Amino acid sequence: MIKTIIIEDEQKSREVLLSIITKHCPMLQVVGQATNVTEGVNLIKNENPELVFLDISMPDGSGFDLLEKTSNNKFEVIFATASDQHAIKAIKYSACDYLLKPIDADELKTAVDKILQKKNTAQGIENINFLIQQLKRSDENFQKITLPTGNAYEVINLKDIIHCSADGSYTKFHLSDSRTLLVSFSLKHYEELLPENEFFRVHHQHLINTSHVIRVLKEDSGYAIMSDGSKIEISRRKKDDFLKYLNHAKK
Repeated sequence: MIKTIIIEDEQKSREVLLSIITKHCPMLQVVGQATNVTEGVNLIKNENPELVFLDISMPDGSGFDLLEKTSNNKFEVIFATASDQHAIKAIKYSACDYLLKPIDADELKTAVDKILQKKNTAQGIENINFLIQQLKRSDENFQKITLPTGNAYEVINLKDIIHCSADGSYTKFHLSDSRTLLVSFSLKHYEELLPENEFFRVHHQHLINTSHVIRVLKEDSGYAIMSDGSKIEISRRKKDDFLKYLNHAKK
Protein backbone atom coordinates (compact mmCIF):
# COMPACT_ATOMS: atom_id res chain seq x y z
CA MET A 1 0.00 0.00 0.00
CA ILE A 2 1.15 3.52 -0.81
CA LYS A 3 0.63 5.99 2.02
CA THR A 4 -1.32 8.87 0.49
CA ILE A 5 -2.74 12.22 1.61
CA ILE A 6 -5.06 14.71 -0.08
CA ILE A 7 -4.53 18.47 0.27
CA GLU A 8 -7.49 20.32 -1.26
CA ASP A 9 -9.49 23.28 0.05
CA GLU A 10 -12.81 22.41 -1.64
CA GLN A 11 -14.82 19.77 0.22
CA LYS A 12 -16.60 18.48 -2.90
CA SER A 13 -13.29 18.09 -4.74
CA ARG A 14 -11.83 16.16 -1.80
CA GLU A 15 -14.84 13.86 -1.68
CA VAL A 16 -14.76 13.20 -5.44
CA LEU A 17 -11.02 12.54 -5.39
CA LEU A 18 -11.30 10.18 -2.42
CA SER A 19 -14.16 8.32 -4.11
CA ILE A 20 -12.18 7.82 -7.32
CA ILE A 21 -9.10 6.66 -5.41
CA THR A 22 -11.14 4.20 -3.35
CA LYS A 23 -12.84 2.76 -6.43
CA HIS A 24 -9.99 2.72 -8.94
CA CYS A 25 -6.71 2.80 -7.01
CA PRO A 26 -6.87 0.19 -4.22
CA MET A 27 -3.08 0.29 -3.90
CA LEU A 28 -3.36 3.78 -2.38
CA GLN A 29 -4.06 4.14 1.34
CA VAL A 30 -5.41 7.61 2.12
CA VAL A 31 -4.25 8.35 5.67
CA GLY A 32 -5.32 11.98 5.94
CA GLN A 33 -6.76 15.09 4.33
CA ALA A 34 -5.98 18.80 4.68
CA THR A 35 -7.76 21.93 3.51
CA ASN A 36 -4.93 24.48 3.31
CA VAL A 37 -1.16 24.96 3.29
CA THR A 38 -0.74 25.10 7.07
CA GLU A 39 -2.76 21.93 7.67
CA GLY A 40 -1.00 20.24 4.77
CA VAL A 41 2.49 20.99 6.09
CA ASN A 42 1.56 19.57 9.52
CA LEU A 43 -0.08 16.50 7.98
CA ILE A 44 2.98 15.75 5.86
CA LYS A 45 5.30 16.07 8.85
CA ASN A 46 3.06 13.81 10.97
CA GLU A 47 2.24 11.13 8.38
CA ASN A 48 5.37 11.10 6.19
CA PRO A 49 3.36 10.13 3.07
CA GLU A 50 4.71 8.53 -0.10
CA LEU A 51 2.22 10.32 -2.37
CA VAL A 52 0.45 13.69 -2.08
CA PHE A 53 -2.49 14.87 -4.18
CA LEU A 54 -1.95 18.62 -4.03
CA ASP A 55 -4.26 21.48 -4.97
CA ILE A 56 -2.40 24.42 -6.52
CA SER A 57 -4.58 27.27 -5.24
CA MET A 58 -5.59 27.44 -1.55
CA PRO A 59 -6.77 30.22 0.79
CA ASP A 60 -3.47 30.65 2.66
CA GLY A 61 -1.08 30.14 -0.24
CA SER A 62 -0.28 27.78 -3.09
CA GLY A 63 0.68 24.16 -3.34
CA PHE A 64 4.13 25.36 -4.33
CA ASP A 65 4.44 27.29 -1.05
CA LEU A 66 3.68 24.02 0.71
CA LEU A 67 6.39 22.20 -1.23
CA GLU A 68 8.99 24.77 -0.22
CA LYS A 69 8.00 24.31 3.42
CA THR A 70 8.28 20.52 3.20
CA SER A 71 11.46 20.31 1.12
CA ASN A 72 13.05 17.88 3.60
CA ASN A 73 10.25 15.34 3.13
CA LYS A 74 10.41 12.75 0.36
CA PHE A 75 7.17 12.06 -1.50
CA GLU A 76 5.72 12.00 -4.99
CA VAL A 77 3.22 14.69 -6.01
CA ILE A 78 0.23 14.74 -8.33
CA PHE A 79 -1.03 18.29 -8.73
CA ALA A 80 -4.67 19.27 -9.21
CA THR A 81 -5.68 22.54 -10.84
CA ALA A 82 -8.59 24.18 -12.62
CA SER A 83 -7.04 26.65 -15.04
CA ASP A 84 -3.68 28.04 -13.86
CA GLN A 85 -1.95 28.08 -17.26
CA HIS A 86 1.37 29.43 -15.96
CA ALA A 87 1.52 26.68 -13.35
CA ILE A 88 0.53 24.00 -15.86
CA LYS A 89 3.28 25.08 -18.25
CA ALA A 90 5.87 25.03 -15.47
CA ILE A 91 4.65 21.58 -14.38
CA LYS A 92 5.01 20.27 -17.94
CA TYR A 93 8.53 21.71 -18.23
CA SER A 94 9.39 19.90 -14.99
CA ALA A 95 7.92 16.54 -16.08
CA CYS A 96 5.69 16.43 -12.99
CA ASP A 97 2.20 14.94 -13.02
CA TYR A 98 -1.01 16.96 -12.83
CA LEU A 99 -4.77 16.54 -13.15
CA LEU A 100 -7.25 19.09 -14.46
CA LYS A 101 -10.43 19.64 -12.48
CA PRO A 102 -12.99 18.16 -12.65
CA ILE A 103 -10.81 15.11 -12.19
CA ASP A 104 -11.32 12.24 -14.61
CA ALA A 105 -10.96 8.69 -13.23
CA ASP A 106 -8.97 7.41 -16.22
CA GLU A 107 -6.54 10.34 -16.08
CA LEU A 108 -6.07 9.79 -12.35
CA LYS A 109 -5.32 6.09 -12.88
CA THR A 110 -2.79 6.98 -15.58
CA ALA A 111 -1.04 9.48 -13.28
CA VAL A 112 -0.92 6.93 -10.44
CA ASP A 113 0.45 4.26 -12.79
CA LYS A 114 3.26 6.61 -13.80
CA ILE A 115 4.10 7.17 -10.12
CA LEU A 116 4.19 3.40 -9.52
CA GLN A 117 6.46 2.87 -12.51
CA LYS A 118 8.93 5.52 -11.39
CA LYS A 119 9.44 4.26 -7.84
CA ASN A 120 12.17 6.87 -7.57
CA THR A 121 11.43 9.33 -4.79
CA ALA A 122 14.82 11.04 -5.00
CA GLN A 123 14.20 11.92 -8.65
CA GLY A 124 10.69 13.08 -7.80
CA ILE A 125 12.15 15.55 -5.31
CA GLU A 126 14.60 16.82 -7.94
CA ASN A 127 11.71 17.41 -10.35
CA ILE A 128 9.78 19.32 -7.70
CA ASN A 129 12.79 21.49 -6.83
CA PHE A 130 13.22 22.23 -10.53
CA LEU A 131 9.53 23.09 -10.77
CA ILE A 132 9.77 25.56 -7.88
CA GLN A 133 12.72 27.28 -9.58
CA GLN A 134 10.69 27.59 -12.79
CA LEU A 135 7.71 29.07 -10.97
CA LYS A 136 9.84 31.77 -9.38
CA ARG A 137 10.29 33.27 -12.83
CA SER A 138 8.00 36.22 -13.49
CA ASP A 139 7.50 35.15 -17.09
CA GLU A 140 7.24 31.94 -19.10
CA ASN A 141 10.63 32.23 -20.79
CA PHE A 142 11.86 28.97 -19.33
CA GLN A 143 15.47 28.15 -20.18
CA LYS A 144 15.50 24.47 -19.21
CA ILE A 145 13.22 21.48 -19.54
CA THR A 146 13.10 18.09 -17.79
CA LEU A 147 12.84 15.13 -20.16
CA PRO A 148 11.66 11.73 -18.84
CA THR A 149 13.80 9.02 -20.47
CA GLY A 150 13.02 5.51 -19.27
CA ASN A 151 13.94 5.34 -15.59
CA ALA A 152 15.79 8.68 -15.58
CA TYR A 153 15.11 12.38 -16.02
CA GLU A 154 17.40 14.70 -17.94
CA VAL A 155 17.42 18.46 -17.32
CA ILE A 156 18.29 20.06 -20.66
CA ASN A 157 19.00 23.65 -21.69
CA LEU A 158 16.63 24.63 -24.50
CA LYS A 159 19.53 26.13 -26.44
CA ASP A 160 21.17 22.67 -26.54
CA ILE A 161 18.24 21.08 -28.40
CA ILE A 162 19.10 20.98 -32.11
CA HIS A 163 15.96 19.27 -33.33
CA CYS A 164 13.25 16.82 -32.29
CA SER A 165 11.90 14.00 -34.42
CA ALA A 166 8.78 11.87 -34.11
CA ASP A 167 9.22 8.18 -33.34
CA GLY A 168 5.69 6.82 -33.22
CA SER A 169 4.11 8.22 -30.05
CA TYR A 170 7.61 9.06 -28.72
CA THR A 171 9.98 11.93 -29.46
CA LYS A 172 13.72 11.83 -30.10
CA PHE A 173 15.69 14.83 -28.88
CA HIS A 174 18.93 15.46 -30.78
CA LEU A 175 21.29 17.51 -28.63
CA SER A 176 24.37 19.64 -29.25
CA ASP A 177 26.57 17.23 -27.25
CA SER A 178 25.73 14.49 -29.81
CA ARG A 179 23.34 12.67 -27.47
CA THR A 180 19.93 11.45 -28.61
CA LEU A 181 17.23 11.07 -25.95
CA LEU A 182 14.02 9.10 -26.47
CA VAL A 183 11.14 10.64 -24.54
CA SER A 184 7.69 9.14 -23.93
CA PHE A 185 5.66 12.12 -25.16
CA SER A 186 4.53 12.93 -28.69
CA LEU A 187 6.16 15.51 -30.94
CA LYS A 188 2.91 17.50 -30.83
CA HIS A 189 3.27 17.74 -27.03
CA TYR A 190 6.66 19.44 -27.42
CA GLU A 191 5.55 21.55 -30.37
CA GLU A 192 2.92 23.08 -28.07
CA LEU A 193 5.30 23.35 -25.11
CA LEU A 194 8.56 24.67 -26.55
CA PRO A 195 8.70 28.43 -27.33
CA GLU A 196 7.32 29.16 -30.78
CA ASN A 197 9.80 32.02 -31.29
CA GLU A 198 12.63 29.46 -31.19
CA PHE A 199 11.18 26.16 -32.45
CA PHE A 200 9.39 25.51 -35.73
CA ARG A 201 7.55 22.37 -36.96
CA VAL A 202 8.93 22.10 -40.49
CA HIS A 203 7.52 18.64 -41.13
CA HIS A 204 5.06 16.27 -39.45
CA GLN A 205 8.11 14.36 -38.19
CA HIS A 206 10.47 17.24 -37.40
CA LEU A 207 10.55 20.14 -34.96
CA ILE A 208 13.71 22.23 -35.21
CA ASN A 209 15.49 24.81 -33.08
CA THR A 210 15.86 27.66 -35.57
CA SER A 211 18.97 29.00 -33.83
CA HIS A 212 20.76 25.83 -35.00
CA VAL A 213 19.83 26.29 -38.68
CA ILE A 214 22.97 27.10 -40.67
CA ARG A 215 21.61 26.73 -44.22
CA VAL A 216 18.37 26.15 -46.13
CA LEU A 217 18.63 24.17 -49.35
CA LYS A 218 16.13 24.84 -52.14
CA GLU A 219 16.23 21.35 -53.67
CA ASP A 220 12.91 19.47 -53.72
CA SER A 221 10.60 21.05 -51.12
CA GLY A 222 13.60 22.29 -49.16
CA TYR A 223 15.92 21.11 -46.41
CA ALA A 224 17.22 22.73 -43.25
CA ILE A 225 20.89 21.99 -42.56
CA MET A 226 21.44 21.98 -38.81
CA SER A 227 24.54 22.73 -36.73
CA ASP A 228 25.19 19.01 -36.21
CA GLY A 229 25.23 18.42 -39.97
CA SER A 230 21.79 16.80 -40.09
CA LYS A 231 19.60 17.45 -43.14
CA ILE A 232 15.96 18.00 -42.14
CA GLU A 233 13.26 17.82 -44.78
CA ILE A 234 10.84 20.75 -44.97
CA SER A 235 7.34 19.76 -46.08
CA ARG A 236 5.90 21.59 -49.09
CA ARG A 237 3.01 23.01 -47.10
CA LYS A 238 5.39 24.35 -44.44
CA LYS A 239 8.03 25.80 -46.74
CA ASP A 240 6.55 29.29 -47.32
CA ASP A 241 5.66 29.76 -43.65
CA PHE A 242 9.13 28.64 -42.60
CA LEU A 243 10.89 31.06 -44.97
CA LYS A 244 8.66 33.91 -43.75
CA TYR A 245 9.49 32.89 -40.19
CA LEU A 246 13.23 33.01 -40.88
CA ASN A 247 12.99 36.38 -42.66
CA HIS A 248 11.03 37.83 -39.76
CA ALA A 249 13.56 36.46 -37.25
CA LYS A 250 16.41 38.22 -39.06
CA LYS A 251 14.78 41.66 -38.64
